[in-house]
Amino acid sequence: MILAIDPGNIQSAYVLTYDNLVVNDKGKVENGKLLEKIYESAEIYGEQLHAAIEMVSCYGMAVGKEVFDTCVMIGRIVQVLDDLDIPYTYIFRKDEKITLCNSMKAKDANIRQALIDRFAKYDLKNGKGTKKEPDFFYGFKADIWAAMAVAVTYHDMHLKGEYRK
Repeated sequence: MILAIDPGNIQSAYVLTYDNLVVNDKGKVENGKLLEKIYESAEIYGEQLHAAIEMVSCYGMAVGKEVFDTCVMIGRIVQVLDDLDIPYTYIFRKDEKITLCNSMKAKDANIRQALIDRFAKYDLKNGKGTKKEPDFFYGFKADIWAAMAVAVTYHDMHLKGEYRK
């Protein structure tokens, strides 16, 4: 099981997938609820669980309070994972861009389209489908897409053995 997390300063997004990337659970929740989700997932999946966390990195630009608050949240997540003996891996945005789009110039829209191209069955524009005929990304919104990008990058780099430096 992969618990992929896109941390934020107030809310964080997560996707819980099987190792084959089929989504088991997803959401964007208050940070306290995310920590509860980690405890719950550890209780259910135990040693099968691995976390992948999108990590902040420096690109030379000044950052504000929100970024530092996100760093604090990453620390809180890591502390809970350590306390529960859940292994975790940091996933950097550059790795997502290269793994999913083969380009450092990729933007969020490119990453989202790469995910749709890979997983959508029939709604090749949005990947969501409809309530009556849901596609792979039905119910995905905002940062949940970013959490899925973290899961796929972790899968491809570490489970599938396509690690690139």
